[in-house]
Amino acid sequence: MRTVKFEDIKEAVAKLCIQSNCILNDDINNCFDEYLKAEESEVAVDILKNLKKNAETAEKKMMPICQDTGMAVVFVEIGQEVYIEGGLLTDAVNEGVRKGYVEGYLRKSVVYDPIIKRINTKDNTPAIIHYNIVKGDRLKITVAPKGFGSENMSRIYMLKPSDGREGVIDCVLKTIKEAGSNPCPPMIVGIGLGGNFEYSAYLAKKALLRPVGINSEKEYLKEIEKEVLDKANKTGIGPQGLGGRTTILWAAAEDYPTHIAGMPVAVNISCHVTRHGEVIL
Repeated sequence: MRTVKFEDIKEAVAKLCIQSNCILNDDINNCFDEYLKAEESEVAVDILKNLKKNAETAEKKMMPICQDTGMAVVFVEIGQEVYIEGGLLTDAVNEGVRKGYVEGYLRKSVVYDPIIKRINTKDNTPAIIHYNIVKGDRLKITVAPKGFGSENMSRIYMLKPSDGREGVIDCVLKTIKEAGSNPCPPMIVGIGLGGNFEYSAYLAKKALLRPVGINSEKEYLKEIEKEVLDKANKTGIGPQGLGGRTTILWAAAEDYPTHIAGMPVAVNISCHVTRHGEVIL
């Protein structure tokens, strides 16, 4: 049994909240360079260059890349041989989010009552936390702040098995087209296939964590990712919705077994930043 301290978890989460909001990941930055070479629209090229410049300035000054610093989504992989000392794991994560958003001067966007009063919690807690118990004695934490300009454009479809592969492609492209300029394209698209209603959404969110440029190891998912990428970039939506070939930077798909009577499909739309960072304790 290995011990991980409450305070270490809190500090790690706080640091990730700040870093993920201020520093663009290398895989996305490199992807921008590739699309700049292929983009034919002068307007689109200018926008992509400005997005890169914005990210460079944000990292240099350690300021948020986007004013919407998101709702904190945290993925926790905890080894079954790990013991948390000093408090509950959930409390440690939320304390870390609180510390990171307050000390990092990040915008606090979470409200208590989602319907009537909508009073701000003033520290961006509680976080959305996904747990997975795994082998070993390590604790892996991934923080992925998610803004709602893109989150609001995400969708879940409960398709029939007979809709097949074509049905999946159609509903993903429909979601991208309906999103239009709202999620600040170029987008990154997470696709969740299978499971049930709620698990497909989890899979779509998890898919966004995979590095841009890395396809699924499953051939049929890889082909779906490639087709979505190709067809989405032929829609003409382009950067910020002003036209061009760069509507999405990447599409990633994850799957899970499902019931014989259904085919759940979730599409999680993300902006070009798709913030996330991880640490292993």
